[in-house]
Amino acid sequence: MRSFNHIGPGQSENFVTAGFARQIALIEAGLQEPVIYVGNLEAERDFTDVRDMARAYHLAITSGEPGGVYNIGSGKGYTIQWVLDRLVSMSQVAVEVKQDPARMRPSDIPSNVCDNSRFRERTGWQPQIPMDSTLRDVLQYWRQKVRDGG
Repeated sequence: MRSFNHIGPGQSENFVTAGFARQIALIEAGLQEPVIYVGNLEAERDFTDVRDMARAYHLAITSGEPGGVYNIGSGKGYTIQWVLDRLVSMSQVAVEVKQDPARMRPSDIPSNVCDNSRFRERTGWQPQIPMDSTLRDVLQYWRQKVRDGG
């Protein structure tokens, strides 16, 4: 299986979605200035909820062809800007966005979106959890983690 980006509650802040959500949670708690520091917002990525990915892994084991190679992902591209905008819209406070050169990757791929057609045809799998629900759950996870002192 070739898994594309999967996101969800509990993911490390070293990943873009969790990193944004953590910063928002810290801002809401008054523990960070109301600024979110970002890297390249133009990159497009295929994000899938980790809970949908777990279902996909199970289907790959139970319904996949032995030795078959499958791309696993939503098949939809989301810009990092879109992800940030959605998370900011869920915030309880106003935030400013500033680019941080340290967060820029020298060789960032402009677009990386999965062609999951072979896997869908073989298993009938498709993501079920809407992106907004995933982002809300990630933000809620970080709010709770910040409240708990983490």
